[in-house]
This record gives sequence, C-alpha cells and structure tokens, in this order.
Amino acid sequence: MSHYPKMCRFACVSLTTVAAALAAPAFGQEIIPPEQPEEQASTAAETQGGAIIVTGSRIRRDPLSQEAPIVFVDEADIAKTGLNSVNDVLQRLPSSGGGLNSKFNNSGNLGNPPDGGGVGAGAAEIDLRYLGSRRVLVLVDGIRYVLGASASGVPGSTDLNSIPESAIERIEVLQDGASAIYGSDAIAGVVNIITKKEQEGLEASAQIGVFEQGDGETQNYQLSWGNGGDSPLRIVVGANYVKQYPIGAIDRALSRFPAPYATSCLEGGCSGFLPNGFYSLFGAGPGRRNNLTLDAPVIGRTTTPADFRAFRDPADRFNFAPFNYIQIPLERYGVFGNLHYEVTPAINFSVKGIWNERKSKNQAAPLPFGIGPAAGITPVLDAITVDATNPFNPFGVTLDASNMDFILRRFVEGGPRRFEQTVETVYGVATLDGRFQIGDRDWYWDVNGSYGRNKAEQQMFGNIHSGRLRQALGPVADCTAPCVPFNLFGGAGSITPEMINFVTFVQNDSSRQSQWDVTGNISGELFDLPGGPLGIAAGVEYRKLKGRFDPDPIVAAGFSSDIPAQPTRGSYSVKEAYAEINAPLLADIPFVQLLELNGAVRISDYSTSGSTTTFKGGVNWKPIQDLRLRGSFAEGFRAPSIGELFGTQSRFDQTLDDPCSSHAGNTATRRFQNDATVRANCIAAGVPASGSYQQANPQISVLVGGNEALTPETSKSWIVGGVYSPSYLPGLSVEANYYNIEIDDAIQAVDAEVTLANCVITNDPAACALITRAGAQLTQVTGLLQNIAKIETDGVDVNLAYRTGETGIGRFGFTWNNTFLLNFDVTVPGPEGLQVLSREGTEVGSPSQGFPKWKAIGIIDWDIENFGATITGRYISKLKEGLRGDEDRNVLSSRFYTDVQLRFTVPGADDFGFAVGVNNLFDKDPPACLSCDLNNFDPTLYDVPGRYFYARATLRM
Repeated sequence: MSHYPKMCRFACVSLTTVAAALAAPAFGQEIIPPEQPEEQASTAAETQGGAIIVTGSRIRRDPLSQEAPIVFVDEADIAKTGLNSVNDVLQRLPSSGGGLNSKFNNSGNLGNPPDGGGVGAGAAEIDLRYLGSRRVLVLVDGIRYVLGASASGVPGSTDLNSIPESAIERIEVLQDGASAIYGSDAIAGVVNIITKKEQEGLEASAQIGVFEQGDGETQNYQLSWGNGGDSPLRIVVGANYVKQYPIGAIDRALSRFPAPYATSCLEGGCSGFLPNGFYSLFGAGPGRRNNLTLDAPVIGRTTTPADFRAFRDPADRFNFAPFNYIQIPLERYGVFGNLHYEVTPAINFSVKGIWNERKSKNQAAPLPFGIGPAAGITPVLDAITVDATNPFNPFGVTLDASNMDFILRRFVEGGPRRFEQTVETVYGVATLDGRFQIGDRDWYWDVNGSYGRNKAEQQMFGNIHSGRLRQALGPVADCTAPCVPFNLFGGAGSITPEMINFVTFVQNDSSRQSQWDVTGNISGELFDLPGGPLGIAAGVEYRKLKGRFDPDPIVAAGFSSDIPAQPTRGSYSVKEAYAEINAPLLADIPFVQLLELNGAVRISDYSTSGSTTTFKGGVNWKPIQDLRLRGSFAEGFRAPSIGELFGTQSRFDQTLDDPCSSHAGNTATRRFQNDATVRANCIAAGVPASGSYQQANPQISVLVGGNEALTPETSKSWIVGGVYSPSYLPGLSVEANYYNIEIDDAIQAVDAEVTLANCVITNDPAACALITRAGAQLTQVTGLLQNIAKIETDGVDVNLAYRTGETGIGRFGFTWNNTFLLNFDVTVPGPEGLQVLSREGTEVGSPSQGFPKWKAIGIIDWDIENFGATITGRYISKLKEGLRGDEDRNVLSSRFYTDVQLRFTVPGADDFGFAVGVNNLFDKDPPACLSCDLNNFDPTLYDVPGRYFYARATLRM
C-alpha cells in the first residue's frame, strides 16, 4: 500500500491520523498526537518521503513542527455539528468573519453589493479576520480552486457550495498570510480542502433535520467508496445530495416587519412604494408639493382627483418583509473521483475530478417601481411622463418634471419577485509526481495541471420592461396593439392581465468563470545544519483566468425596472516563481530544544497589474520540550479581480437614514431637528427649512461598479505566539497567538453611510459631490471601487484543548477556542484628509457585517464503548450599531448558543451508527438589528431563529 516502502515509521504517520489527533475534539489546534500513532501510508500529494506537507509550507517536515497557526477540521468534526454545509461549519470558527451563506436572501431585491463581484445568491463563502472572502485563498489538495459565478457579476471569491462534502477528508485553515507561498489572495489566510484519496469499502450517511416550527427541513445524503488494498491503482469515488427547504420571514416574529418584532408599519422601516401608489405632485403656489395616495383601490371605473387623500407617514407605508426568506431553498448534488496509480516505485500519476450543480431560489416583495425625476430608480423610469391622453390619467394634464417629483407603485399584481439560480461547477486536476536521489538525500517533484469552470444562470420573474411602460403611459395614439395603456392610478388590482403581459418579461442572466493552472514544485534537503537538515522548496506557476457576466438583453439595453446592469468581460494571466527555505540552526542544547528559521520569496507577473515580489520569514523556537514559541512576518499581495477591474456600473439598494429627513424613527442625535449644523447643511442642499421633507424609501440607490484604474493591494502581517503542551499532563495543549495585519491601497468602496454623513454633517465638498438629490429627496450615493487608504486589524487567538486517554468511564475531550478582536480600523478619505473608522465591537448592517470583540467556541466530548455525546457552546459578544458619535446607537446584546449531539453504534455491528442532535437548544433569537439589509439580524454571525433538530444514520462496509 505504501508508495515508498523504505519510509521511517514516524514519517509514515499520515496527515489524516495526525489531523484527527490534532482536531479531536472539533476545532482543536496544536494538540499533541497519540503516543503510538498508527503506521499508515499517505498519498503522493501529501507525503513523498521522510515527512509530510502541511498547509503553509511546501517543505516536507514533522507535522507537529508548525511555525504558523493552523486549524484542522475533519469528517468527524463536521458530523458533530449537524450542519449541512462545510461553509457553515467553518463560519463557526472564532477567526471567521462570516461571508455568504444560505441565510442571505439577496438577489435583485438589494442589487449588487459594492465589491464588484455581483450578488452570489445561494453561494457559500469563507471570510477570515473580517477582511472579506476575496482575501482568503481556497485550495483543494494544495492547488487553487476555481472562483465562483454569481449570474449577476464576476466574483473574486470561491463558492464552497460547489465542492461535494462527500469528497472532503479534512480541512486545514491557515490563519496567517501566505502570499509568498501560494501567491495572490492569501492575505487573511488559506483554506485547504483535503479530499479522500484512500478508502476501504463503502461509507454512506443520511441525515434529516427540521426546525421546531416545522419548517426549514433539510436532507443530506453522502456516499463514497474506495478499493483500498495494496494494489498500485487506488480509486475513491463518491456522490452527495443536499436539499434545503425555505423559511419565510413571516414565520418568525423578529422579521415579520422591517422593524424588529414590530406588529405594524407605525414602528418604522416600511416602504414608500405602495400598492395604492404614492404620488408626490406639485400643488398650488411655488415649491408646494402634495404627497398623496388613494383612499381605496379604484376598480371598474376611471380614477378621479377626489379618490386621493394625503399620504400618512408611516401608516400608509408597505410592509415588504413577509415576502422574504430567512433561509433560502436550495438543492446541491455532486460527484467526485480520485484515481492514483503507482507507475513505478518512484513515480505516481493521479487524477481528480469534481462535478457539482446547485439550484437555489430567492424571493422578495413585488417589484417597487416608479417614475419621475425624484424616483431615483433608473434613467428611463426617472424620465417617463404620463401623457394627458393616457385614459387612466385623472388629472387631465401631462405629468412630467414640471409638476411631479415622483409616482411610486408596488407591483402586487405581478406577484413576488422570484430569482432562480442554476450553478454548474467542473474541476479537474492531473498530477505526475515522484522522487529521486542526490547522494543519500531524497528529492521530490510534482507537476500539476488543473482546469476549473463555474457557470451560473439566473431567471427573474416579476420585472417590468420600462421601455414598454413608457409607451403604455405615453400618448394613447402611440399605444397600438400589442401595446395596452397602463393604469398607474387605480391602486391594488387595477393593473389587468393584459397590461401585465405587455409590460413584463422574464429576465435571463448568466455568468461564467474559468481557470487554467499549471504548477511545478521540487523540494529536498541540501545539507545538515547543527539542528537538522536544511530544507528547500521551489516552484513555478502559470494560470489564466477568464470571466464574464451577461445580463438579459433587455436589462443591458437599460429597460429593466429593477437593478440595471451592463455586460462584463475580462481576463488576465500570471506567471510566478517561488523559493522557500527551512533552516534548523540549533537543537538539543540547554534552552534550545530547537531553533529554526524559515523564509520564502515569490515573484509574480500579472498581465493586468504588473510585477511584484513578496517575502515571508519566521522563527520557531523550543526553549524546552513542552514549549514552542514562534513568530512570522509576511508580505501579502492581491491583484484586482476581474469583477473589480472590469465590472460595469450597477446599483446597490442600501438601507440608509437620510439625516435631512424628518420621517418616523429618524430621531437620533445629529438629525435635522436636533443639530443646527446638520439643519443648515441640509437647507443648503435644498431641503425645506420647515422640516416637511420625509425620505420616501429606506433603501437608497448606491452606484457601484469596478474600476480599471485599480492597483494591487499590499499587506504586511505579523504573528507572534506559542504552544504549551506540558509533559506532566499529557493531552493538554494551550496556544496563544497575536496577529496584526495591515493592508495598504485596499480595494474597497467608501461606505455610503460614511459618504452621506461626511456631506451632511461636515459639509465635505468631495463627499457632497457623490450625493444626488431630486429636490429634497435623496436619490443616489456614488460608491465605486477605489484603492482606499488602509485597513489595519489586530487581535489575539487563545485556544485550550485537553483530551484524556481511556478511563473507567470513557474518553473525554475539551476544547475552547477564542478570538479577541482588539482593533479593526478602516482609513478612508474624509473632510479633512483621512478619517479612521473603528469597526471593532460594531455592526455595519448594510451590507451586513458585525465585528465582535470576542468570539468563542467550546466543545465537550464524551465517548464510551458504543455511545458518545458532544456539547458545543458558541459565544458572540455584544455589538453597537451605526457610526461612532451617535450617542443612542442600538446595542446588539451578546449571544450564547448551545448545541447537543448524542451518537451510538449498534452493539455487535459497529459499522452501523446513529446520531441525534439539537442546535440552539435554548432557542436563542438573534439580537435585533435596525440597519441590517433583511430580516432584522446579521446572517454572517447568528443562527436562524428557532431550535433545529436532526437525526443521522451511517453505514460502513
């Protein structure tokens, strides 16, 4: 079974065995291995001689001599959570900053976020250190994995939902910068997914789950098989199927209205796009406006001016919340295969393939559309007029910019907006590897070629063709068949099926990303130093990436009544070379059990961003056997992605409170009524001094898009820490690490909330130039990507792990992993040069992202004979919502979640097992968030409200 039969016993310990020791209980870090590890051969991708490769280095070494913090998560750890996505498991790590998951119900209802990559609805992403998923590199067996496809843009992130869980043996999360080892994107860390390459027989599992409310059902079926044995040909194949049913916002009290736990629109947050219409028309006298709505729908006759009454704020506003999902429906099915063939005792050939398809859905309230210069939706809609001859116009005059600010309507007749995605992933790798000798030293080489492709298609139902709407509202003489005059004045139910058929269309969007990657590596030992052999590794890499986004032709022509978009296309190639060294200087002398230095350098040449060189260096010192101290410095580099460079302009509907508005709920300090400076600046911007201006809609259009002038972002990171594993108490490990990451020229958009505050509060001309108003109404904020000044964050990871051997009452394990976020500062342009935004301990809200100062997970395991139990506690510290300086910011109180699992195997048939569990045992709801985009909680941090029960059966044969 071994590739190289002459390996030493210790070197033959597979990383699987070591990782299991390090990771049991779940999420353990730097836990000591078993006293007598089992001898087991590893695959060529992991071990090709006297040591193994662990994420973070290309040099083979003792798997316990880690100079960087790594988290190991294996199959057993994943199974103990009861979760149905590996991404959800990783997002529980204290160092994880969240990222997209199935709690995001975002498609056209919110538009495209400001990162240049599209919505990514239904995708799953991992974010480390709150630096964004674009700054985390995802590898599969040490090779770059293909980036995602969102059907609304070209993301710079990996969709973990495209990797079949049945293929995963374990996951290694490097919590350190590694650009010098792996290249661009590895600023915050690296996630390396190790697939199954050897398996004896069949493994199968089936899990079902449901929330106690009777919704959100899940099904998860996993299957894998391997031929095992001593044959030179080893095969592992598998498949999985996951289905998740939706949870509606209407089914949780927290999310039934836009305001948390509200029972009516009187408590704020509801929309000004009304089924009965919201009409802002000029009245008698200069500057006077009448804000009107219908008293009741007018069906079967022509509306008259007498049918209108004054708009009552907020009682007349529309509750859009019940149409949203808290958990989206999705299906994932995939297959994988790993083939490994020993060509000769010194040469191996292997092939890996993955195919995966995801079908997911999102839903939002019926389309909010409107016309008029202050509508602020699309240029076509803003310019539409209602001709005097339109048979439904009750005012007898043409309504245009001279007498109308806006007419807003909720298209309830068209039903909810529905978005359906189909995402197909194909990924394959071929590897030829081997060994040779120089003198009496083994050297190892490998050549890898990989191809990956992600293709996404999305359909949207419930959109309006604004060009046809313009025709149907224009002169009746120009509206001939198939045109049907459109009724904008009759209220809910007055838009007939004939009108709907003429103005609506099914929107079809698609996107695609592909990647070719060729790498070659060589590693070995040059000579002996006092502390051991000098190890080196070197390699080259070439990769080519292409991406495109094709919106529906009607959308590209500018006639969508929802989110505007233009086609995006781009590509780039990169040539790279690296070298790495590990120099054990001293060993086995007083106060120096081991002292080694390591370093790496990488040269990269991008077709879009030019050339760069990054360095990394570190020290690993064991003053005594029980204590390991380490430190590292790393330079990082991230080239702009295709979406960031070439992404065309679009729109993100961000939840904003206009400080100039006097609408209900907008009463915080520094608002129009309470701050003389704000009041003066707002009046100067055209807001009535009387305070009569009320923001029509809580969601404001933010102009987003890429920027071909972007330059690469660079970083510097420090990690200093140590691990204490006392010999007098075997099984105990205590680890602490301090990290500091500084990113310069960070690619990011200035938050629209910051831009708005800088304009209204400080009257900054640069910020005010990015604000658009129609009269008083805030209609748009510009937030295009740029190289902002800096992001700097630092914190401390503290991890405790203890496991016992066999006792009279079983085996016990305990882990307690913590991340303390000390600072997270974003430096952006401000009214007086640069301003620093401190994010630690705050909730941004839109796009949703919290920055807790303390995040922790603790796990207690107990196993005895055929029975096992796990109790997991998860803690998230409190957050304050909004910008610093707001005295009455909302506080999101801390949360502690408790999960329990019981498992057992059938006596006499240990290959047949069962598990039952409940997540969120004590039914803790997420803390209420006022500014979060949807559903009144932050989906990057908190669970779906409600207890989740699950049961699983497993079979091995």
